[in-house]
Amino acid sequence: MLVFGLAAGLWGLGAALRTPQQARLLMIGLLWVGVVSMHILLPAGHPLRNATGGSAAFWVYFAIFVALAFSYGKGVHFLKEKADRRNTPEQKGPFSEAELDRYARHIMLREIGGPGQKALKDAKVLVVGAGGLGSPALLYLGAAGVGTLSVIDDDLVDNSNLQRQVIHRDKDIGRPKVQSAYDALCAQNPNIDVRSYTRRLTAEIAEELFAEYDLVLDGSDNFETRYLVNAAAVATETPLVSGALSQWEGQLSLFDPANGGPCYACVFPEPPAEGLAPTCAEAGVFSPLAGIVGCMMAAEAIKYLAEAGETLQGQLLIYDALYGESRRMKISKRADCPVCGVVDDVKSA
Repeated sequence: MLVFGLAAGLWGLGAALRTPQQARLLMIGLLWVGVVSMHILLPAGHPLRNATGGSAAFWVYFAIFVALAFSYGKGVHFLKEKADRRNTPEQKGPFSEAELDRYARHIMLREIGGPGQKALKDAKVLVVGAGGLGSPALLYLGAAGVGTLSVIDDDLVDNSNLQRQVIHRDKDIGRPKVQSAYDALCAQNPNIDVRSYTRRLTAEIAEELFAEYDLVLDGSDNFETRYLVNAAAVATETPLVSGALSQWEGQLSLFDPANGGPCYACVFPEPPAEGLAPTCAEAGVFSPLAGIVGCMMAAEAIKYLAEAGETLQGQLLIYDALYGESRRMKISKRADCPVCGVVDDVKSA
């Protein structure tokens, strides 16, 4: 009973601290190893042996029983899934019946239709950052049926994130953001391929990673990453939807210099001076603003992929949530841009 009590205590403590289930199971496994080792090393009749069953044999048999029960459960689950697959009608065409029903409201739209929805299903999209902008963008891209949806972020979910980063839940505090986002997207739409990269985007991996995707969305919250994302997108000729937030105001645009538009560096050739553009942690941010701009980013991505309507290429959209106003600024490609101008010079040479 002592060992079972300790195991229950470890499990309860881990649950209270929101420790992942795998870590709690590992702690209990280490407890079992410790008990068995104690029975092997201590002499017969020792008080600790007597208090924990008196023999290692009991704990070995108990572990075997648990392993058999676990294997039985897994086997039943496997057989059930196999039977379900056999009973599932054969899919004809690019969409299953469930997908046709799920995306029906999109397919009804003349500007998207079946071809546009098929383009979304075939698309590969990478979202940089699973924070305030990445959260709503990921949810709507997943719901819309983007076939391969990936996210890269090295941060952990913090309690202060939950005011605006809607893809995460209270139970996810302390977990990597990409794992939390992965679980939410898989639960939302089982028909898409979700990929997660639990690491920071660096110059060493950016171009190789971006080359795998049709479109990149940048939801990062610092200028260093924004310039890195832009440089990699330009180098790989990958269109980029970029958004940013500050207090009550947000902005976004589609940058595609490979098709004649400007890049991020054409509009913002250098970062602002220190203190002029404080972060959300320093200056605060209106929580619905993240949802508004993140959803706009998803809308731009879907329009671009489905070739519907007019994108924001060549325009910078600025939204003021405090007064409910929005305005557009025309932006142009700069011949002397140190990023996309250099690429154009190399091509012409």
